[in-house]
Amino acid sequence: MNIAVVGSTNIDMVTYANVLPESGETLKGENFLLGFGGKGANQAVMAARFGAPVFMVNSIGEDVFGDTTLENFNTQGVNTKYVNRVAGPSGVAPIWVDGNGENRIIVVPGANGKMTVSQAESAIAEIDDLAIVLGQFEIPQQVTAAAFKTAQAKNAITILNPAPFEKVLPELLENCDWIIPNESEFAGLHPAGKFPVSDTEVIELANLLNTNLCVTLGEAGVAVVVRGENKVVRIAATAVKPVDTTGAGDCFVGSFSYGLVSGLTPADAAKLGTRCASLSVTRLGAQASYPTPAEAAELLATVRSGN
Repeated sequence: MNIAVVGSTNIDMVTYANVLPESGETLKGENFLLGFGGKGANQAVMAARFGAPVFMVNSIGEDVFGDTTLENFNTQGVNTKYVNRVAGPSGVAPIWVDGNGENRIIVVPGANGKMTVSQAESAIAEIDDLAIVLGQFEIPQQVTAAAFKTAQAKNAITILNPAPFEKVLPELLENCDWIIPNESEFAGLHPAGKFPVSDTEVIELANLLNTNLCVTLGEAGVAVVVRGENKVVRIAATAVKPVDTTGAGDCFVGSFSYGLVSGLTPADAAKLGTRCASLSVTRLGAQASYPTPAEAAELLATVRSGN
């Protein structure tokens, strides 16, 4: 069964420094990394690490970053049939990572912002045996909404990762099967606008949005609610020492999505996503930090065995 990701591609420009500068301050950095990123691309690559057939639906610029992005997708086994070239620059993301592994990111959409409704609709309509469609907020919401509506007409599962957070359009919300926010995005979605996240609030939001909900909580793990069950399942995070959290949420989403496609329960899919993301934060970069195909297969086998 195929997975389609309607989302962004970026080139990540990552600077590592023990302490990040204040306004007007200049500090010496420790390291620099140029890598492949974008929430959509990250999630596509992680799903492909499990051997899933993954289609990327995106626009890239007519520049060297667009060229290298296509090369990377081909290397990673992601199908680029529905990746368009458009005039102007590709998306980029300057990233700062501090000595605790926490990051600050500015996303410059570039070609990602030029994706169109017709592009998404035609791509999703053409892909056969479509099981899941993933979307995020680094492209126009109208594009994701159109993709999700087309996907649901084909009985595909739609999964929204509402990041970077913004208010969700009603036409997108009504076509979401799963929403996967982190703690701050959960606060943006919940009327009370607060965290830490309690079981009661998770159930409230799932009922309010009429959707399945999977809230990622960093070192506190994950909270999962299946629509209509009014029961929260908590998945503990693996205890690790993080060096770089960049792309960890996308690692979770890609792994979770593959877990659902492969027949895991939502709780076990969340367990798989948590273990993949926990491994990723022990390494530098976004896609460069993700489990290799061999590591992904080992983690999947561990979850299937009940461990």
